[in-house]
Amino acid sequence: MEIREPHALPADAQLTCQDIVAALDRHIIGQHEAKRAVAIALRNRWRRMRLPEVVRREVVPNNIVLIGPTGVGKTEIARRLAQVGSLPFLKVEATKFTEKGYVGRDVDSMVRDLVENAVNLVRQRKEAEVRGEIDQAVEERLTDLLFPPLRTESDDPERRERWRRSRDKVREQLRQGVLEDRPVTMATEQSKVQIANIFTSAGMDVDPGLEDSLKGMFPKKTVEKEMTVAQARKRLFEEESSRRIDPDRLAQEAIDLAEQGGIIFIDEIDKIAGKGGGGGSGPDVSREGVQRDLLPIVEGTTVSTKHGTVNTDHVLFVAAGAFHTAKPSDLIPELQGRFPVRVELDSLNEEDFVKILRDTDSSLLKQYQALLDVDQCQLKFTEEAIVELARIAAELNKRLENIGARRLQTILAQLLDDLLFEVPTARTGPFEVTPEFVRERLEGIIQDEDLTRYIL
Repeated sequence: MEIREPHALPADAQLTCQDIVAALDRHIIGQHEAKRAVAIALRNRWRRMRLPEVVRREVVPNNIVLIGPTGVGKTEIARRLAQVGSLPFLKVEATKFTEKGYVGRDVDSMVRDLVENAVNLVRQRKEAEVRGEIDQAVEERLTDLLFPPLRTESDDPERRERWRRSRDKVREQLRQGVLEDRPVTMATEQSKVQIANIFTSAGMDVDPGLEDSLKGMFPKKTVEKEMTVAQARKRLFEEESSRRIDPDRLAQEAIDLAEQGGIIFIDEIDKIAGKGGGGGSGPDVSREGVQRDLLPIVEGTTVSTKHGTVNTDHVLFVAAGAFHTAKPSDLIPELQGRFPVRVELDSLNEEDFVKILRDTDSSLLKQYQALLDVDQCQLKFTEEAIVELARIAAELNKRLENIGARRLQTILAQLLDDLLFEVPTARTGPFEVTPEFVRERLEGIIQDEDLTRYIL
C-alpha cells in the first residue's frame, strides 16, 4: 500500500495536556480522570506527527472507553476535544449498526461520515482563506440579478453614469442587508432524475456517496428558479467557492485529516456487549456480530469512500456506555484489547450542578438569558436560586431515574415556561429569579408523586 506523507495537524493540536484540560474545564465540570485520558490521547497525536516516518507508522492511538451513567459528560468530553483540536469528529450509536448481511447500516458508514465531516472542515478553512474574494464575486452577481448590466455599450456618458450610480446604490443596499427578502430569478442546474426519490419510494435509505455518483450518470437541465436574495446569496457562495477550491486537493487533504486526526465516538457500546440475539426485541441480529464487524475498523482497515480510500489505523476511537447490566469484559476479547484505556466517570452531585449552571461557558442560564434578551427581558438568577435549582435537580435524580445534568434542562424548561410564553407581549424589562420563585414553580411538582412521572 502506498504511504502518503500526511499533512500536519492544525496548530491548536499543539496544546499541552494542561492546556487541553483547561479548555475542557470551561465546558465540563469534574471528570478529571476522563479529561486527562483524552488530553493525553490528543497530545500523542501531535507527538506522533513529529516522529520519523519509520517510527510514526508503528505508533497507533490508545483508544478509550468511558464508563459512566447518562448525563455525566461522556459525549461532551469527546465533542469538545475535537473542537479544541479543530479535528473531524463523528458520534455514532452502536445500536444503529447491524451485522453484515442484515438490513441496516453497516459499520463502514461511520468512516464515510467521518470523511464527509473532514471535507466540510477543510472546505471551511479554504473558504476562509479566500472569503473576501468570494464575497466580492457574490456581491457582483447579486447586483447583476437585481440591476442587470447595460445590454450594449452606450455612447451616452450621462446614461452610463446614471447606470453606475444606480448599481452602486443597489450594491450599498446589499451590504446593509435591506434587500435580503427581495425576490430574484436565478438559473440553476438540477438533475432530471431525482435519485433519492427512487430509493425512498422503495422504502430504502440511499448513501450520499452513491447518490452523488449516480447523479453524474443522468443529464442535467437548467431551470429558472425564483428565490430571495438571501437564498441566492447562499447558492452563489457555493458556486463561487467551488470555482476557487480544487476538489481533488480538497478531498486529499480531508482524507489525510480524517486519517491522522479523526475522532469517532461510539456511544451505547454496552448495548452490544455480550452474546446472543438483539436484546429480546426487534430483528434477531447478533450483537456479537456487530462487534466483529467493528473490530477491523478499530484495528485498522481501508474503507472506500466517494473521495478516495481511507485507512483507519490512526483514527482515535472513544467508546462510551453506562454498563449497568453488562461489563466491559462482556465485549469480545479482540475488541477489548483495542480499547486499552478505561476511565470511570463520577455521578454528578448538587455541588456539580451549581458549577454547571454558574461556571461553564454557554451554560443553560446564559442561554436563557440570551434568548430572553432578544425580547428585551433581562433575566437574572440570584446565587441562592442557582443553589436551589441544583438541590431540586439532585433530589429528582435520587427519587427518579438518574439522568445527570440533563435534569437541569428539564427543570429549567418547567421553571421558565410561563415567562417564555408571556415575553414580550405581557412582560418586558428586568426579571429576577429568586429561590422563592424556584420553589413556587417546582416544589409542588416534586411533592406530587404522580406528576413526577411527567418530568424526565
